[in-house]
Order: sequence, then C-alpha cells, then structure tokens
Amino acid sequence: MGVLTRVFRNVSRRKIRLLLVVIALGFSMAIMISIPSGIVANQRAVEALNEDYNKLISETEAQINKTLTLIECSLSPGFTPGIRTGSRWGLGLGLTGGEQFLDESAIYDISSIQGVKDVVPFLEKTVGTTQTLQTPRGSFTILVPAYTIVGAPLDSYLIDNYVVLPKNIIEGRNLQEGDSGVVLLSLNNTGYFGAGVDDKVNILGSSFTVIGVYESSDPLQLRKLYMSISDAQTITNNAGNISRLDAYAEDQSYVNGIVSEIKSLYPEFYITTYETRLSQLQRTMQTYQTTLQNAETALGQMQTAAFQEVLIAVVATSSIVLFTMLYTVRERTKEIGILKAIGFSNWNVMSQFMLEGVLMSLMAGAVGVVIGIFGAPILSSLLLPHVSLFPTQQQRFTGGTVNPGMFQLQSVAAALDPQTMLLAFGAAVLLGALGSLYPAWRASRTSPMEALRYE
Repeated sequence: MGVLTRVFRNVSRRKIRLLLVVIALGFSMAIMISIPSGIVANQRAVEALNEDYNKLISETEAQINKTLTLIECSLSPGFTPGIRTGSRWGLGLGLTGGEQFLDESAIYDISSIQGVKDVVPFLEKTVGTTQTLQTPRGSFTILVPAYTIVGAPLDSYLIDNYVVLPKNIIEGRNLQEGDSGVVLLSLNNTGYFGAGVDDKVNILGSSFTVIGVYESSDPLQLRKLYMSISDAQTITNNAGNISRLDAYAEDQSYVNGIVSEIKSLYPEFYITTYETRLSQLQRTMQTYQTTLQNAETALGQMQTAAFQEVLIAVVATSSIVLFTMLYTVRERTKEIGILKAIGFSNWNVMSQFMLEGVLMSLMAGAVGVVIGIFGAPILSSLLLPHVSLFPTQQQRFTGGTVNPGMFQLQSVAAALDPQTMLLAFGAAVLLGALGSLYPAWRASRTSPMEALRYE
C-alpha cells in the first residue's frame, strides 16, 4: 500500500473529528486571508481618494488660472441651504440660489465701468414643490427642489470665449446662437423628465424640445437644464431680470478697481474674484491634507491590529494541528509499533504523520478560501477598525460651476484575488508541516516494543 493511500485512509478514519477540525482550521485560515484583503482594499480606497483629489485640484487650479480676470456677481453666495418664511431666509432645507432677481440694467451699469471687457448675464430659478412644516416655533414653508433652470446668453462671441454653457455633451448638440424653444438637459434630468434628444418636455407650462444632453461635473449632481436667457425670463415671468452675472476685466490689474465700483453700485452683491477662489482652494487643500493624514494614521493602526490578529490566527492554526496530531499519535501508538516491527524506518513513520497533518491543513485551506470568498467583507469589517474620513467644506472654485470638493472615503469590500488564494494554500502547507513536525518526530522515536505493549 502506497504512502499516499495510507495517508488518505488514516485521515478519513474519524470523519466527524476530521470535519470539526477542518472547519475550525478553515475559519482560522479564512481570518488569515480576509484580514490582509481588507487592508489592501482600504489602502486602494485611500489611494483612489488621493488620486481623485489630486485630479480635482489640478483641474481646479487650471480653471482658476484661466479666470484671473473673472468677477462673479450674485445676490447670494451660490447655492445655500434655506427655509423660506415669508420674505426671510433661514437655515434648513431647500435651495435659495437663483431665487432673487435684479433688473438687467445692471449689465449696462457694470459694462460701463472702466476696465470691464465683457459681461455675461444669467437667470437661474429652482423649480420644485413646497412643503409646510409645523414646529413649536410656528409653520415653515420649505422648497424641495426638482431641477434648476439656467438661462444663458446665446451669443456666439460669449459662448466661444467664456464659460457660458456645459462642455461635456454626450448626446445631441449644445445650444447655439439663435436657439429658442429648445433645452439642454443634464444626464440626471433625462431620468427625471423621462425624455431624451428630440423629445418634448414641459417646463413651467411651456413645451421645449430637448436639443442635447450633457454630463454634469457637479459633485452635488444638481438637476440643471440650460436654455436661452430670453426663454428663461419668459417662462419664469422675469422679463428684464437676471439673477447673476460674470464680469470679465480687460486685465488682472483692473480687477480690484472694478470690484470697488461694483460694490459702490450694488452693495447687496456677493462678489467672488480670483483671489477668493484661490483662497478657497488653499483652505480646501489644507483641510484635505489633514484628512489624508488622519486616514494614513488610521491605516497604520489598522495594520498593527491586523498583524496581531493574523499572528493569533497563525498560532491558533498551528496549535490545532499540533494537538490534533499529538492526539492522533497517542491514539495510534500500537499501530506505529506494528509499522516499525514490519520494517518501517523512522523517516517512513515521520513522513507519513507529517503528510497527514499537511493533508488536513490543505483541506482546511480549501474550506478557508471558500469561507473567505463569501465572508471576507464581513470578517474584515468585524475584525478591522474602520477608516473614516470627514468631508471638507463645500467650496466654490470656478465661475458658473459648483465644485464642492467632497472628499470622503467610500466603504470598501475586501475581495480575494488568485494571489491571495495561492498564498492561503501555501500557508496551509507550511502550518500543517510545522504543526505536525513534533508529533511526527515523536511517533518516529517510539520504540516498537513499548508501542506494541501500549493499550
């Protein structure tokens, strides 16, 4: 009878005991392979977060450098949370951006300021449903936004030279000079309206044809749709009104003087310049660097905990094999004596018991891989501390585009790869051999006479 045949027969003698031992070893192996997978998954998540951040910062810096002469003017600082109580706005739900309007004569007033090259007006209005909330302090009406109408000047010169319309058109075409009765939808708006290119949509009671669809770069994923400013003024009953405008200076040296003139003419304006945008970017960079350091510290703590847990799993696995094989040697003492009496050498006996331990560990390794494939996300989340990153403040970086800079580590799920599985089987062989080494050596040193007298 060959050695492998004897090994398989001996291992399968006690099926229930074998099953229990393999399951116990399998869970230990699953822990050993799930924890490193969890570490790798979190490391990759932080690396991806860092890449996204660097990409966004680079794009933002490039955009800011292109807007050295841009002066953004609006009646409120962008989109801010608010509750409308009569004519007042306070903290709460809803969007207030674009709900205040100004006579378009401001375009001509600002255009006449020395150093102003061009003025690009916009009209924005958020459309949604109102809800009334009853609180101990009284009733409050909130606006639940559905989409935002952006009316833009469809002038070829302005479209070609400034940021007037979205650039990332994925279907159809962009708006152009002379367009009327047509609308450019964001991709998430197509789902809201259930419409695509060439379809009709109803906006505030007026029918518009979808001329194109663009993919928004806005991390807030606001539902914005673009149309000519004259169409927007008509359907919102704001003929002759605008909600914000972008003034462009002939040279950067004129910016501060223009800002002073605008503030004297319109003190209610919220004004953003290159310096403001750059300052916001720097604050965001500082916040993110702190956030990244926190993540790296948390990863370091996670790796320390992971090392300790893997070490415990290794010790547990080796101990299970050791005590199982010691019990097996003790149980089969008389058999060992017979084997040696019929001519088996010490090496034959030792190798047989070591192979039995390795085979048992390999079976446990297979069980551990199966458990790990399905349970690695659960095991790693239970055994490893969580890495959490807090989001930065929402920042406005560029004119006409809201880039909040929400840097947040998403939850990641550990998953086994082929390399991890191979390492698991390698660890099973090694631990099986180490755990069986002493029992096998002890079996090989047993005297045949003493073994045959053993009851």
